[in-house]
Amino acid sequence: MATSIGEEILINFTPMETRVAIIENGMPQEIYVERSARRGIVGNIYKGKVVRVLPGMQAAFVEIGLERAAFIHVEDVLPQNISAEEKSSTTIAQALREGQSLIVQVTKDPIGTKGARLTTHLSIPSRYLVYMSENTHIGVSQRIEDVEERDRLRALLQSCLDEDEGPQAGYILRTVAEGASDAELIADVKFLRRLWKAIERKIQTATVPSIVYEDLPLNMRALRDMAHSGIERIRIDSRETFQKAQEFTEALVPEIFDRLEYYPGERPIFDLYNVEDEMQKALGRKVELKSGGYLIFDQTEAMTTVDVNTGAFVGHRNLEETIFKTNLEAATAIGRQLRLRNLGGIIIIDFIDMELEEHRRQVHRTLERMLERDHAKCKVTGVSELGLVEMTRKRTRESLEHILCEVCNQCQARGSIKTPETICYEIFREILRQHRAYDTETYMVLASERVVEYLTDDASDHVAELEAFINKTIRFQVEPMYNPEQYDVVLR
Repeated sequence: MATSIGEEILINFTPMETRVAIIENGMPQEIYVERSARRGIVGNIYKGKVVRVLPGMQAAFVEIGLERAAFIHVEDVLPQNISAEEKSSTTIAQALREGQSLIVQVTKDPIGTKGARLTTHLSIPSRYLVYMSENTHIGVSQRIEDVEERDRLRALLQSCLDEDEGPQAGYILRTVAEGASDAELIADVKFLRRLWKAIERKIQTATVPSIVYEDLPLNMRALRDMAHSGIERIRIDSRETFQKAQEFTEALVPEIFDRLEYYPGERPIFDLYNVEDEMQKALGRKVELKSGGYLIFDQTEAMTTVDVNTGAFVGHRNLEETIFKTNLEAATAIGRQLRLRNLGGIIIIDFIDMELEEHRRQVHRTLERMLERDHAKCKVTGVSELGLVEMTRKRTRESLEHILCEVCNQCQARGSIKTPETICYEIFREILRQHRAYDTETYMVLASERVVEYLTDDASDHVAELEAFINKTIRFQVEPMYNPEQYDVVLR
């Protein structure tokens, strides 16, 4: 992965939602969104207590401090290094007893009436590695198919561990480790060592039941996974989050401590570099090009298609040159849009037909060069018989559209619209923006019925918090003629 000059990370934090933007050369390249109400507990480690052993199910219930007791099967209790014969002959009653304290990790969130699923086989992820405290095995993700690369990574990690003086443990090299340098792996090993020691200290003093390790929220994962050597600064718009980031980096990622920067500006942090505008554009099908051409993105269950268009006919004499320049610009824009929208899976690109082989080669190379910057693994498989460029991009998370939007019932599922939750947060940001600029006693929010219902029901606590913060009254009014994404904030 190539590193560009002048990279920054912007972190926009609110209690309801965290957003992170990666900026390269003054342009937003990647956007991440995490909503606190949807954060699961998978990966969290608890000090729990066995409350019931179920011999018939070869399982037990463990109290870890949640609404319902969690569930653990005997296979997730027994050591991983024992023989298959020992595993089959050991019962849950032999492995656990009621009242026993137990260190467990959540592998599946509670669903409906079912409690969380647990294991005693603890693992801690970093950017490139997964740390396993129980064994000394070094594994490599099966998705890294190149044999030479697998051998290189395994040997590189082993050399890192040979130089490390801490207790030996097991590691799995994650798929994203493909192409990682020895410096990056060493940094990950040090990070995981420090983190595991901190967890061990907390286990010693923790009460039962209690949480001893919580998988990192987005703002901290950004510091762990995205703050590589090419990042010049990391700006955070919440003082409390900034202080937590300082504590986190000082303890676990000290090499980036000096790059942290608190952003107190009156201008919203996502208005810098036009991140808000770029997010809005990334939710649309059409992307305008400076040449006058445009791209059309269509995202389906099976694949994403990208259609390149010139936009205007310029005559036969200059047509080939116009097509070439449009395709070059499109290749650059597509590489960026794939990251912004986080589109994964199969991607088919329909460039405008070019007559000259040299033009086709340059457009293909431009696309590959843009994909080299991508954190997700990309592979261009070539040009099909129909002249379509076929590629794949590894799915690392939901696309931006899937996070922010929902299927639109009003258009019979032909498209999507933003959720009432998304509109709600946009309204909150607009009220804060107006609060900084104008002096008024009351804000009147005009919106569709669904949005107003969400604001006065699901988001009522957040509305109350916002009113207390700005010391103003916020009122709501349903506008039947407004579409689901339309709203106005009126000063009274």
